[in-house]
Amino acid sequence: MERDPLARLEPNAPHVQPVEAAPAQGQLTALLVSLRPDQWTKNLFVFAGLLFGQRLVDGSALTAAVGAFAVFCALSSAMYLVNDVLDRQEDRQHPIKSLRPIAAGIIAPGLALGAAVVLSLIGITGAFWLGRDLGFVALGFLLLLGLYSQTLKHIVIVDVLAIASGFVLRAVAGAVAVAVPISQWLLICTLLLALFLGFAKRRHELVLLGDGAAGHRRALAEYSPQLLDQLIAIVAAATVVSYAFYTVEPATVARFQTDWLTLTLPFPVYGIFRYLYLVHLREGGGSPTELLLSDRPLLACVALWAVSVGIIIYHPFGW
Repeated sequence: MERDPLARLEPNAPHVQPVEAAPAQGQLTALLVSLRPDQWTKNLFVFAGLLFGQRLVDGSALTAAVGAFAVFCALSSAMYLVNDVLDRQEDRQHPIKSLRPIAAGIIAPGLALGAAVVLSLIGITGAFWLGRDLGFVALGFLLLLGLYSQTLKHIVIVDVLAIASGFVLRAVAGAVAVAVPISQWLLICTLLLALFLGFAKRRHELVLLGDGAAGHRRALAEYSPQLLDQLIAIVAAATVVSYAFYTVEPATVARFQTDWLTLTLPFPVYGIFRYLYLVHLREGGGSPTELLLSDRPLLACVALWAVSVGIIIYHPFGW
């Protein structure tokens, strides 16, 4: 029996099956990999309501936000499994995705779908246990991602809009979990930032796969690098402008009793410029999470932004 079923795979193999079934321990490890815990950083948007709702030092609110984060980790992992099952044939044509356990034939589709059902039930049950409104938001999130996996990912532009809407629902869920209102400007910023990341990812896929892009994902046949560059430029500018409006909005100034939030504007500006640099000159953008965690300047920018926002909003020095 092979020790590493991935070692014998050829990225462009049209059909892959392991010679022998992987041992139970190996399948469990592969299943954990398929849950994509490295992608759970996307669910950090859940904590936006806690931070901007000025409930960060409230123990009960913090507990509720952590619970909501766990709920969305379970739901997003469930949909990753479903998506990998549905896309396993196409993923075998991808130089990177062909190594995913389901595409590689290490995990049977039935096992993956069974795990997805269990995770979905755990996530939805946990959401309703935390609060009825959070439960309905979680149901909407699951329905949206289900539609994306089945249909929406094949429709040009709608595919990225669906992904971006998922990020907005994460932010809404975080606000609902801790019972705070969330600024409409903040939701707009979340939507635009997610669109920026989504279009950058599509550009990376298009450039990476070249003529084989349409075979991997039908919607990619409708995109071109030039179109995506224009869309990326539009949403990047709109993101910065929207955040700037949010920081100077009278309601924002009145709520936080300071107009210093404008001082945090250089961080999103630099972050977006840095990301564009990585996309165009370093051929990055395929995985926003991986890019964030691997690029130290970008990671430092996000961390400094969060710290500066916290200091300005919570006035720890009595300002």
